[in-house]
Amino acid sequence: MKLTHIALTACTILGGLAMAAGAAQARDLTIVSWGGSYQDGQREIYFKPFAKELGKPVLDESWDGGYGVLQAKVKAGETNWDVVQVEAEELELGCADGIYENINWEQLGGKDKFIPAAVHDCGVGAIVWSTGIAYNGDTMKDAPKSWADFWDVKKFPGKRSLRKSAKYSLEFALIADGVAPKEVYDVLATPEGVERAFKKLDEIKPHIVWWEAGAQPVQLLSSGEVVMASVYNGRINALNRTENKNFGFVWPGSIYAVDSWAIMKGTPFPKESMDFIAFASKADNQAKLPEYITYGLPNIEADKFVADKYRKDLPTTPANMTDAASIGVEFWTDNSESLNQRFNAWLAQ
Repeated sequence: MKLTHIALTACTILGGLAMAAGAAQARDLTIVSWGGSYQDGQREIYFKPFAKELGKPVLDESWDGGYGVLQAKVKAGETNWDVVQVEAEELELGCADGIYENINWEQLGGKDKFIPAAVHDCGVGAIVWSTGIAYNGDTMKDAPKSWADFWDVKKFPGKRSLRKSAKYSLEFALIADGVAPKEVYDVLATPEGVERAFKKLDEIKPHIVWWEAGAQPVQLLSSGEVVMASVYNGRINALNRTENKNFGFVWPGSIYAVDSWAIMKGTPFPKESMDFIAFASKADNQAKLPEYITYGLPNIEADKFVADKYRKDLPTTPANMTDAASIGVEFWTDNSESLNQRFNAWLAQ
């Protein structure tokens, strides 16, 4: 009787475990990106073709960023996302905290297939993108040429828009104040530099409409609510193509960065997740992206497949990088928490 009870109990436990495993597998592979026209392009180039190759449905969702979102999912044991596109500091922080799986670089053909900034133990570069000034060429005949112009509300009256975060706001403030883009993190690394940046932001604070999601600044420009905005370069080019807009983008003073694919720790789809990243990292697949949105391509071989008509709008085109700066990943990894706290307090004043 006792043995039978133990056997039944064991069967119950095993059955429960099997049901739990089944429940974990019940959902589909879920890939998360940034939404908008960018994700529309990804869906055609990556998500749908990979689902066909996989022989199973693939879901895609969008998010607005924020390391705490990813951290909370893993800590709560609710990893309902499998592959997520993350910004550079989110990748760095998450890798240090152990919330991502390690990347199998052999499956990707080796690290030397990619630009150095796209190579990480926990992530694979998906795009190179720039944040800079955008404006409506139909309504602004005298176009802005620098962040000093962005700050000049007398010469260029009207509201303007910045991303609601310390990152980018502080760099652009210093560039507007005369700091060379490639020296901005040396200055920002000092207490005096931080004070200087916030003092410069004080000048323009009443004129700012803050944005949080990447689609918002182009909407603000389209509606005429703002005359200028900090924008991801690909969003502007996509809108010019799809809606025949005449939006301009200012490359000098822009900041470029690499976004990466990362695999969430505890995913029930580790193999499928890595297979997707390998699929999305193929040179001939990446080369299709500029047809939809003009972000730079981390796979070195991808450039040779890109049509010439798209190259002038890519962040990785040498002329567009001349007076640009690379995002200070190490700086923001070390200072993100403290500077965002101060930034939020400044906003509330």
